Amino acid sequence: MSQSHAAFTEAQLQAISAIVQQAVLPLRQKESVTSRDTNGISNGYHYTAPENINDSPDRVKFAYWVPNVSGGLVISKIPQRTKWDYESNVRYAQTAENVGFEFALSQIRFMAGYGAENQHESVSFSQALLHNTKKLNVIAALLPGPWNPAIAAKQIASIDNYTNGRISVNVVSGWFKAEFTSIGQWWLEHAERYRRSREFIECLKGIWTTEKFTYRGDFYQFHDYPLSPKPVALPGRPHPLIFQGGNSIDARDNGASVSDYYFMNGNTLEGLQEQIADVKERAKKLGRGDKIKFAVNGFCIIKETEEEAIRLLSEIQGKADKDAVEAFGDAVKQAGSSTGEKKGMWTNSKFEDLVQYNDGFKTKLIGTKEQVADRILLLKSLGIDIVLLAFLHYEEDIESFGEQILPLVRKLEKEGRGKDAEDEIRRTGDVYRARKAG
Repeated sequence: MSQSHAAFTEAQLQAISAIVQQAVLPLRQKESVTSRDTNGISNGYHYTAPENINDSPDRVKFAYWVPNVSGGLVISKIPQRTKWDYESNVRYAQTAENVGFEFALSQIRFMAGYGAENQHESVSFSQALLHNTKKLNVIAALLPGPWNPAIAAKQIASIDNYTNGRISVNVVSGWFKAEFTSIGQWWLEHAERYRRSREFIECLKGIWTTEKFTYRGDFYQFHDYPLSPKPVALPGRPHPLIFQGGNSIDARDNGASVSDYYFMNGNTLEGLQEQIADVKERAKKLGRGDKIKFAVNGFCIIKETEEEAIRLLSEIQGKADKDAVEAFGDAVKQAGSSTGEKKGMWTNSKFEDLVQYNDGFKTKLIGTKEQVADRILLLKSLGIDIVLLAFLHYEEDIESFGEQILPLVRKLEKEGRGKDAEDEIRRTGDVYRARKAG
């Protein structure tokens, strides 16, 4: 073949180069929000949140429940456009990250029950989501008993290194008795479950921050254990964040003494105020008054009118899976009945509350976008740092929240809202007040 046929002229090469540059430049500009992993799943296929959406240091933060178990986030026969498979959850995580969510919380289940017939394991699932996102912090649930702190500390530290410090843990103490007995684990009384969780957290923190860790507890013992590598060293974060929740005195003591974040179920205004004040006071006595932060669970429904939102809530509750809800209610109330003060997480929950696992309806994030934003700012003013959200239709509700609510909350925060509890209670507090009988 002659050179004239094998090569382009200089003019042709310049023209081709210009065409290539025009095609490639936009792709490079979008590279920070658009990529594709080895599974062909789009990572950041669009970006709706402004780049500075989460710049303010005193902002309220948002998390969402990861649907890594089947059945959605309500125990209801109403159709839910929420899937539990890997591919769908990668899409949910990327969408959440792109619209401004900062945390996601995976669920832990070892067996089927109460509407969740299938369950993906929490830590490996969290790691999978982390490898498909860039900023999102995923909170992996751990259950002492089935989980040993040595294995948990090693696995979480490794994942923390893989993901530049983006994994946290939620240490749950357990409410599902059959889940323990079916795998040959002791079912401890309430106070003992929380005492074990406290030791578990103390071990995690010690392993992650001590060169050679020694511990002599009733449940766990370590002798000069040297974990390496340690978790990623980040400013103000000596180890992966530790979340833990509950409502009992045992749970509150754990939150005050060893946790970074204390998770709360939905509650009345008075209930939230009392719980926050009590845990803060307990932490203060231990010299941790400035260490503990708070997160609350909420189920979100956004509609054009409040009437539409309430109708949907009524439909969810009206189509509840009665047998599953009642069985769940019996299990959680029995789990908390051994507390000395008879004050477990679901002690005051009615049937309609239990349709959403963690009393999310009580948080009242159900209404127009303006009403939901106002109520989030009230929660912030009470001292809540993270609002943990669940939705009926993950396929569209995560994005809808990010487009409608999150920018509105940020706008109102810039105007000074969410700082004065008295003002926020005056604006919207009545919707949360406990209703007196009679």
